[in-house]
Amino acid sequence: MTLQPIVMSASYTADRAWLGSLHGTNSTETITLDVSKLAAGTHYAASADTSQPYSRVLSGVPVGKITASGLYGAYDPAATDGRQALAGFVFAETLFAPTATKVPAALLWHGVVVAAKVPGGIDVTKVTASVTGPQIRFV
Repeated sequence: MTLQPIVMSASYTADRAWLGSLHGTNSTETITLDVSKLAAGTHYAASADTSQPYSRVLSGVPVGKITASGLYGAYDPAATDGRQALAGFVFAETLFAPTATKVPAALLWHGVVVAAKVPGGIDVTKVTASVTGPQIRFV
């Protein structure tokens, strides 16, 4: 029997049209996302490719910190679990396996964001400014 290793690679280019400038991109923080608080097609691209089963959390997803778990989920001004307070934006796309419940990500908490280009959208009139919260300027 002969083994023939097969190597396959794929590359993705993150769509960072939501990013208004490079300011703050060198000081991201590491966070953990709760996949159950993200919506397929809005916050992540579910893989339909059997040779690449990993889904991708999109760059630019606004997130809030879930009080009970310390994990992060999609920002929702109507939420009551902590996600009603914007913590920042997922900076880089992140791959995750189909069975994953938690995903590490980079958080942009300081910088300039083009509100019209945020995946899933964001109503900036509902974002509460905070001295101790994220330092985001919307354009």
